[in-house]
Formats: sequence, C-alpha cells, structure tokens
Amino acid sequence: MDNEKRIKNLKEEQYQKIFGIKKKTFDKMLEILNNSYIELHSQGGKNPKLSVLDKLIIMLDYYREYRSMENIAFDYGVVKSTICDSIKWVENTLIKDGTFSLPKKRKLQEDNIEVEVLLVDATECEIERPKKTKKLVLRKKEKTYNKNSNNIRCKNFKDI
Repeated sequence: MDNEKRIKNLKEEQYQKIFGIKKKTFDKMLEILNNSYIELHSQGGKNPKLSVLDKLIIMLDYYREYRSMENIAFDYGVVKSTICDSIKWVENTLIKDGTFSLPKKRKLQEDNIEVEVLLVDATECEIERPKKTKKLVLRKKEKTYNKNSNNIRCKNFKDI
C-alpha cells in the first residue's frame, strides 16, 4: 500500500470519515511523529519496514475499526509484533509530547474545571438464549413390517 499517494488525494471531509479525526489533527500528529523519528534515528540505523505515516494510519485503524493486529499485519505484509510495536510507539510518542494527553487529576481538581465524561459501551453483548427447562427427550426408532408389502418403515413413538 502506498499511503502517501492516497493521503494526498483525500479531501478534508474524508479524514473524519476514514480516520475519525480532522485533517488538522492528523497533520499535527504526523508532524510530532516525524520529529520524534528524526531525533530517534539521527545517528542512523536500520530502515524500518513501516514508514511513520503507515504507523500513524495503523494506530488510527486499530482504534477506529477494532481490527485485529493479525488482520492489519496481513494488509501490510509484516508480522503481528511489528504492528504491536508500531501502535505502542505512536501512542508513547504522542503522550510524551503532551499535545494529545489529558490533564492530570490534580490539575483538574485545582482549577475547578468541569469535565463532562461520556462513556460508550462498545463491547459485544451476549445473545439471550432460551433456558433449557425440559428434559432431553430421546426417541427410540422401532422397525415395523407391513405384511402386505415387504417394505420396512420406521416409527418414532417412544420417549425414554
């Protein structure tokens, strides 16, 4: 996948639909990650299998679509551990920068800021199934012969 070409062709409205964030936020995240990557690899090193843009898209896909890491790894042609490491690196880098982290609990208590919290339960729900109240009924097949014809017929007639 060449995400760089595909991202250039996206309109501003499409960022919200595809990634769940606005273009301005996406560009800010990408800028933070690129600066961190340059600082981290300033002395050289092995070229990574995934670009910084790919890592950001993977992290956003992972949280937006609830896809498994194995599924994403298959799309990018890498192993699951590479996807896991990429997601953790993006998360940690954005948290360390501080731009995308929530304020600490003490700061919220000191400033008397009202925070509105909305919780959404997006987990799977159990399917209600009827309870088994009757005993299992086993039927016994018995062979009967018709005297007029030589055919064998089966009857289900006894409950055990």
